[in-house]
Amino acid sequence: MNVEISQKENLLCRLLLALAIIAIAAALRIASHPWNFTPVGAMALFSGAIIKDRRLAFGFPLLALLAGDIFVGFYKLGVMFLVYASFFLNILIGRLVQGRRTLPRIGAAALAGSLQFFLITNFAAWWILNAYPRTATGLAACYVAGIPFFWNTLAGDLFYITLFFGAFALAERFVPVFAEQAGAAS
Repeated sequence: MNVEISQKENLLCRLLLALAIIAIAAALRIASHPWNFTPVGAMALFSGAIIKDRRLAFGFPLLALLAGDIFVGFYKLGVMFLVYASFFLNILIGRLVQGRRTLPRIGAAALAGSLQFFLITNFAAWWILNAYPRTATGLAACYVAGIPFFWNTLAGDLFYITLFFGAFALAERFVPVFAEQAGAAS
């Protein structure tokens, strides 16, 4: 049975699938996990790469992050602002692969997202939390102490990016309603 679907129906189905994956990522964030091995960075990259509507691409994952913070707890406002800014950057990085989703591009985006998160959040810890002296040596010590967390962030981003982009690609390939139509945008 060959069922024709309109471009609008296709776009809506693709968008709903992407939003469902983001909602699952938000729910996974509140589950128990090793430090920094979360789906949030991958969620932001995925949203930027898949969702064409800018308001939804930026708004939905940031709202999901905020909803997760309700469950896992809020933290010092300055640090929280910089963490959210970092995830905003992850969405921007995802937008760079939009329409050109290849394994090398997605892998490079994951590395860039993990690296910028490490740099921004460790700087925030040094600058705002006063856990280290406000000197170059203190900043260096803060970054060195954060290295194990970087590896967890990168591993989490790569793991969840594989799941999210893989699930979306499988749906595009094997479920006709999700297949991207020529000239269509999610």
